Amino acid sequence: MDIDRFFTPHAPSNTTLVDSLRYWAEVQPSNPAFYFLNDGELDETCWTFEQLDEKARAVARKLQILGLTGERALLLYPPGLDFVAGFFGCLYAGVVAVPAYPPRRNRNMARVQAISDNAEAKAALTVHGVTDRVAGLLDEAPHLRDLTWLATDQISTDLADDWEQPEIHGDMLTAIQYTSGSTGTPKGVMLAHRNMMHNVSIIAYGFEPARNGVAAFWLPTYHDMGLVGGVLAPTFFGTPEVLMSPLAFLQKPVRWLRAITRYRVTISGGPNFAYDLCTQKVTDAQLEGLDLSTWDVAFNGAEPIRASTLEKFVERFGPVGFHAEATYPCYGMAETTLIVTGGKKSEMPVVRTFQGKALDDHHIVPVADDHEDARKLIGCGQVLPEQQIRIVDPVYYRQLPEDRVGEIWVDSPSVAMGYWDNPGATQETFQAKLADSISGTYLRTGDLGFVHEGELFVTGRLKDLIIVRGVNRYPQDIELTVERSSNRLQAGAVGAFAVDMNGRERMIIVSEVERARRKDWSDVIQAIRRNVTAEHDLPPDGIILVRFGSIPKTSSGKIQRHACRDDFRDGSLSVVAQWFAWDAG
Repeated sequence: MDIDRFFTPHAPSNTTLVDSLRYWAEVQPSNPAFYFLNDGELDETCWTFEQLDEKARAVARKLQILGLTGERALLLYPPGLDFVAGFFGCLYAGVVAVPAYPPRRNRNMARVQAISDNAEAKAALTVHGVTDRVAGLLDEAPHLRDLTWLATDQISTDLADDWEQPEIHGDMLTAIQYTSGSTGTPKGVMLAHRNMMHNVSIIAYGFEPARNGVAAFWLPTYHDMGLVGGVLAPTFFGTPEVLMSPLAFLQKPVRWLRAITRYRVTISGGPNFAYDLCTQKVTDAQLEGLDLSTWDVAFNGAEPIRASTLEKFVERFGPVGFHAEATYPCYGMAETTLIVTGGKKSEMPVVRTFQGKALDDHHIVPVADDHEDARKLIGCGQVLPEQQIRIVDPVYYRQLPEDRVGEIWVDSPSVAMGYWDNPGATQETFQAKLADSISGTYLRTGDLGFVHEGELFVTGRLKDLIIVRGVNRYPQDIELTVERSSNRLQAGAVGAFAVDMNGRERMIIVSEVERARRKDWSDVIQAIRRNVTAEHDLPPDGIILVRFGSIPKTSSGKIQRHACRDDFRDGSLSVVAQWFAWDAG
């Protein structure tokens, strides 16, 4: 694939991201590489490419002195540029970076501990504010206490001159990207240098970044889209990146749009919910002063994409310069480094209408927009270069014809090496073979979809993974939190699932209660809301307490989440008490 045409007059190295950053630090040392908006508004910190390279070399030298080359290091940074220096410092030192979020009292400790244990981490990189704060928390996590804690913001840049570049090749493990999976059995996606380089290259192919372009991001850097799209791709492009805290955006969504206006951003995006949030929360008064006319690529991925969301966003922000052709639906996941499919820049997204009942039966029947059973789907783009997608029967492993919905399988140089220290899951997910036994191996995505006239449409999830507001969670983790919220709930009788309501994904929890009679269950509902939100950073949208023995289960006693969802939809649950966010306002 010839990517040079996207970088005239300069062409970055296509070997590793270490070489890419070193290249830009040499040819444009004083150009801004990253901005961070400390308050989400005007208070900015800016590093040039030369400064980032120097800080990365200093961190790398410290890691080399500590003998950590070849080992795994947790990256436990709060939002800010220190993460960028820490990540590239690991790359520069040949240390395997393991991005996660910093531990906080009563929150995240179990998750960080599980990641650390699974990765067999030897060090934790962060800033001095975190090392000071966690000192009193480590008694709760003795394995974390045994790590070498390193505050990289206090490393002198004088060390940079003593950096020794290690031998780096494309097949070397460079990062472990943990998915938003089970706390008990976290899955770490192993990324090699070649995986990262291929993915940022095809992002360049799809986005066609201009040499004078600017990107903006607010997603957390331990998220695949935040890491690869928000940190690595712009460094490969050699263009400035404007970062802000996820909380800054969530508290005040207009901050994202103001950053796009102020820095004349050309590339930015996020999950579908981010566009909904802007449409709902940005007031008429806040529209004053916005100019989104420079925004060429507004990518949308990481969760189900809704045509209605994009239509409302264009309607709301068209008057301040946003053009519909900028919308860029795409599809990918951590197991493919990031992106797999994407649209064509400056073209309208592909929207098609199909018969709803047929889709439910996994058949593709195009219908007119005014059909009585019309279901509008938005395409996630076409397969990007050097990749292949198959639509496969997930039971018999046979490739399906074009008029059928099946599991999406991917073959690509971006597909990761597998799951760290988990050969069984690696074989099942990364080494799938078609029944014809002739083709090579594929990644099983676990997503359902189909290809229609060259466009990929994603219809749902094969498994029970909950995806709400861009956040992925395993239901069993949430169910365990619910069970522990009150002794008045039945153990092993909780179901958590996502359901589409009025064009939005909602997380619903159904739980059986004890046999004893009781009229007021508000304290139990409040405890569930509080604990699930605190432990999983995902507030429930609905909580239904049901009569003892009434929740659907298999003959072996497992919760039937799909049956719970169906009973919720048709109103057949044996409700004792319930609470819904939309009723509570």
